[in-house]
Amino acid sequence: MKHRERRFKPGPDPDFPYLSEHERYSFPPPEEAGGDIIAIGGNLSPGMLLSAYEQGIFPWFNPEDPVIWQSPDPRFVIFPEKLHRSSSMKKILRRGDFEISFDRDFPSVIENCAALPRQGQNGTWITQDIIAAYTELHRLGWAHSAEARQNGELVGGCYGISLGNAFFGESMFARTANASKAAFLTLAERLFSEGARFIDCQVPTEHLRSLGGEEMSRADFLALLRKLT
Repeated sequence: MKHRERRFKPGPDPDFPYLSEHERYSFPPPEEAGGDIIAIGGNLSPGMLLSAYEQGIFPWFNPEDPVIWQSPDPRFVIFPEKLHRSSSMKKILRRGDFEISFDRDFPSVIENCAALPRQGQNGTWITQDIIAAYTELHRLGWAHSAEARQNGELVGGCYGISLGNAFFGESMFARTANASKAAFLTLAERLFSEGARFIDCQVPTEHLRSLGGEEMSRADFLALLRKLT
């Protein structure tokens, strides 16, 4: 990858080497970055994506941009003891208002996340390149989804990357009230019961704050991540 001054074409660089899931790339240390952006360029091959997550970095860019690799400061995370289930959500989960499944239909979950309009956003960062890359990571066993259904119809879900004892949440969607919360909370409880030490939510939102998300410095996040992956 090159310096930011160079002009880049939108999307992944077709000339950048493809890295398999067993190959790794060393990004510039996030601690030395002057802001959230760590690097620009490269591609979304499995080895690049896994390298990024292991180093506390993830791709986040607009369709007209090249691949932009970011590591926010502060970071937004959920720890097991802080996961919050409101009384109303406890009732919804107890009643079984949604049928929750895992990894049953990853492609539909990420497609719905990409298609759902979001307040204050014109378009989506979940481009076709992102969809293809994360679907491949799912095929390889690194990316996972949770689905919420009613009457057999997919009405909500979320997806992310699992590495060691860390889970990196990427996006969620809901087509009916509480569907994404039901999918996320059920997935979170499963992850924590299996030994996950935190769920990375990347950047703050009120939705995630209501589920127990909290800020921590990038330095503290990176130190914790290095112990777990």
